[in-house]
Amino acid sequence: MIDCPYAPPQLVKSNGIDICYDSFGLPDAEPLLLIMGLSAQMILWDDEFCAQLASHGFRVIRFDNRDVGQSTKLTGGKRITLTELLKLRFLGIPPYAPYTLRDMANDTAGLMDALNIRSAHIVGASMGGMIAQEMAIHMPERVRTLTSIMSSTGNPKLPQPKREVAALLMSSAPRNEQEYITVFARNWRVLRAGSFPEDEAKDRLRAKRCYARGLSLEGAGRQLRAILASRSRVSALRDVRIPTLVIHGAVDPLVRPEAGLDTAGAIPGAKLMMVDKMGHAIPIPMWPQIIEGIVDHIRSNSRQAA
Repeated sequence: MIDCPYAPPQLVKSNGIDICYDSFGLPDAEPLLLIMGLSAQMILWDDEFCAQLASHGFRVIRFDNRDVGQSTKLTGGKRITLTELLKLRFLGIPPYAPYTLRDMANDTAGLMDALNIRSAHIVGASMGGMIAQEMAIHMPERVRTLTSIMSSTGNPKLPQPKREVAALLMSSAPRNEQEYITVFARNWRVLRAGSFPEDEAKDRLRAKRCYARGLSLEGAGRQLRAILASRSRVSALRDVRIPTLVIHGAVDPLVRPEAGLDTAGAIPGAKLMMVDKMGHAIPIPMWPQIIEGIVDHIRSNSRQAA
């Protein structure tokens, strides 16, 4: 692993809840916030990935969203039902949600306040990209540059996830650590949409770390409700003037490639990077391309706001 300064996990108050974060790089370096996706803990931004980003002169901050990892777990909102999904798809009726992606964007801004960060480069993956888009829409002064990875505008006209991947979201919860490890490895094999031996070799350790930090099936359900209850951002994104990079996998089976095209098309001046053979994951062999893309985007568009 690249040798760089590391600040271990801490809890801070943000938007009325506790948010767990850690960081890589010098504390006075340009801040770069990484926002993870649905039910995904901050450690799924791999330590080495974060260290490599930090080596380019950034303070890389990753954190657990609400309802995941070591951040606050909320209450309310039963598991999403097939009836609710059908109502959403065919009637446009969103499900009940205890909170929305806008609330999660406010969590991110609250974390920045707690760390005395006025603005930062914001990088979000999957649901994290949706949260990042909400920030760009509603609090553009906090966003120096935006990078939206394997994410979506929420446009209801976009293709649905492939059937085998959608089934993962509705599958039963593992009953113990060994089941969780097995399910974790299976799910990521499907999401990567290809063979990536380096990642497969690390899946057991990644799963064990996640399990040890704490799981919340109910929290994952609330996050899914937040995604489904949040309206399309297509119209609002047309008014975004923040330098934007959209990165998407050419074979993404969950958030289909059309979603990347749609996101780049909605944001004026956005640059699109379609990554060959990339599914709904950031596999180790693709780190150099992804990191280079993010760094080049920031360097060519960086605002020097404090």
